[in-house]
Amino acid sequence: MPNRKTILNGIGLLFFLLLPPVTQIFGQEYLLSLFSRILIYGLAAASLDLILGYGGMVSLGHAVFMGVGGYSVGILAFHSYESSPILSWPFVLAGTENALLAWPFAVLVAGIFGLITGAICLRTKGMHFIMITLAFAQMAYYFFVSLTKFGGSDGLSLYNRNTLPGIDLGSDVLFYYLCLAVLVIFLIVAHRLAGSHFGRVVSACRENEQRVQVLGFASYRYKLACYTFSAAAAGLAGALLVNQSEFISPGIMHWTKSGELMVMVLLGGMGTLVGPVLGAATLLLMEDILAMYTEHWMIILGPFLIIVVLFAKRGLYGLLTETGGNNG
Repeated sequence: MPNRKTILNGIGLLFFLLLPPVTQIFGQEYLLSLFSRILIYGLAAASLDLILGYGGMVSLGHAVFMGVGGYSVGILAFHSYESSPILSWPFVLAGTENALLAWPFAVLVAGIFGLITGAICLRTKGMHFIMITLAFAQMAYYFFVSLTKFGGSDGLSLYNRNTLPGIDLGSDVLFYYLCLAVLVIFLIVAHRLAGSHFGRVVSACRENEQRVQVLGFASYRYKLACYTFSAAAAGLAGALLVNQSEFISPGIMHWTKSGELMVMVLLGGMGTLVGPVLGAATLLLMEDILAMYTEHWMIILGPFLIIVVLFAKRGLYGLLTETGGNNG
């Protein structure tokens, strides 16, 4: 018999699969945009859960990888519109709207940025790690604010979504299903990764890194690889987000956005992977619904978050499944 976790996951997947036809039947197509955003932020929050819930790396700069991925797609599209190369030396790098080129490029750039910053950040621990991730995020934020050619603080708009052979990304329904497919594939890959030898070493580093090193494992390399993979996944979320909204601004990199991602992870349940998706849905739906009644919706969210932390220490996902641990 399937356990409660399997049943809940199945119900959630069925809900997301049936959402588009249901919204069309009831004439609520605008919900597709909201739930596409939920899927994208669910991907970003789940990527943060890899380093936070499994690796114990508390980062206040994870949203910067979303921004780097999003700006990579936006800048490629901008130069495609202008028919001008991004680089002309030492090699020519032209702009493009092709998702098969732009999205892997966004993942690559975010991953490289994660590798470089992670190599520095992971030489620290605790509060120092939190502050240095915050510092890198703010540096990137102000760097993109200074890029007046790409809109500066006002941001950069896309004339249309990227193109993908065989799929009309201009269709909100097809784009929604694409976001859902990307999220499901990531969760499957991340789940297998977390349960592998690699994932167990990373989790062991969270519990007792010195013992891991004594056993002969290069804990720094394992953590850096996990951090880089997490950054690359967040970069993909940024690429999807800029296509969903057809807009990108430095605001997505601000440390408060990283704080929101952390709230999603805590709300849904750390070390579960699926929990952060539930947390993203809860947070964004509360924001959308409560904002219709008051602009001070955070006053309601605050006590709700406190209640969840106090009485559902494994998050909403753990509360619903009555399971704990880091088995996803």
